[in-house]
Amino acid sequence: MKKLIGIIILLMIVAVLVLLALTNGTKLQINPPVTAIGVLTPVQIEVTNPHGIRRIQGAIEQDGTRYVAFDSSQPAHRFLFWRYHEPTQTLKFEIGKKQAPPLHDGKAKLIIEAQSNDLRGRTDSIESEVQVITQPPRVTADGYQHYINQGGSELVVFTPAGYWTESGVRVGKYTFRSFSLPGHSDQRFSLFAYAWDLPENAVPVVYARNPAGAEVTARFWYKLFLKKFRSRDLEIDDAFLDRVVNQIDPQGSGDLLSRFLKVNGEMRRQNNQTLADLRLKTADRFLWSGPFLPLINAAVESVFADRRSYIYKGKKVDEQVHLGFDLARIQHTPVPAANDGRVVWAQNLGIYGNCVVIDHGYGLQSIYGHLSRIDVKPGDMVKKAQPLGISGSTGLAGGDHLHFSMQVDGVQVNPIEWWDEHWLKDRILSKIATQPK
Repeated sequence: MKKLIGIIILLMIVAVLVLLALTNGTKLQINPPVTAIGVLTPVQIEVTNPHGIRRIQGAIEQDGTRYVAFDSSQPAHRFLFWRYHEPTQTLKFEIGKKQAPPLHDGKAKLIIEAQSNDLRGRTDSIESEVQVITQPPRVTADGYQHYINQGGSELVVFTPAGYWTESGVRVGKYTFRSFSLPGHSDQRFSLFAYAWDLPENAVPVVYARNPAGAEVTARFWYKLFLKKFRSRDLEIDDAFLDRVVNQIDPQGSGDLLSRFLKVNGEMRRQNNQTLADLRLKTADRFLWSGPFLPLINAAVESVFADRRSYIYKGKKVDEQVHLGFDLARIQHTPVPAANDGRVVWAQNLGIYGNCVVIDHGYGLQSIYGHLSRIDVKPGDMVKKAQPLGISGSTGLAGGDHLHFSMQVDGVQVNPIEWWDEHWLKDRILSKIATQPK
């Protein structure tokens, strides 16, 4: 009997040791990282433990005092923890001076602790050095008059003050970065757009934001000129679909019309996003000078923000907005650079075919599509009127022409303004002390 009891006790000890061996630590990650805490700052934690979490706590510690902002518990699993297989959890809470009034500007620690929901109940923690910032930044806009065309561009000068790490212009759903105004270390400027698709009640503001999430905005005087963009019907047939779709999407499956609709919609959005992302490849200096060049003596086939209805066999099958000018001369016309700049894209881009993008600095870029040949490469510095390649009908093009557009910090704008020397002097150059080049 004693021998049996001894065996049972031994088995129980072994079982407990096995269960202890099966317990896990908790992987904690603050994502996105938090470097500053303000009045009320959001924190997001990724928690990974296959057996789940019994308790998790978020706190901030300053001058030896800990202030708990988040504390969550669940029933203990203990001996049954092995039944549970929990995925990575994302937990969110807010922390800051609103919850802990004694916090003051200066250094602190953000502390996250989690207890495993298993037999051992191991506690793991992470700490992150943060800066407590209780005062929001300040921002004032210039006193200029800003006349803005819907779909067009504008420039504003402003002065952020206090502790800030991000500033710029916000117009509706669009945000535009700012850059240091040459010759004025305390001032910033933003090239921005009033995008073609914004409602007329979208109010442009300058903003400044600190790393704790506190943001301030300021309005500036402006007058918006609404534009009535054109609507056009485009007839498409099987011959067009066969030529265009098989060129752009040679590996696609399904009937030609379905493939065309995918190219015209999904691929168009992807290509436009690729163009928008090129805003990150901009110089923090002016690379251009004077008005931008159009394609000389060209026929204008389409203008900016044309709303196109695609008609197939007498029925409307799709609708898209054309963000640029279609300019046609004779076939294989040399395509000149609209202004000085640096090539940031020179390869095929879906509906745009063979495409070149030139950066002109401070988020301003020009786009050249449907080329039959490209004669430049990324990184090349080009001069105004320098040939970039020759026109063609690559991509989603019905015939040989140049698709030309411009974008401001990733938002495509009406290029006609940038061709106009009078507009350029009044709306852009007059507001900045240092002229381009």
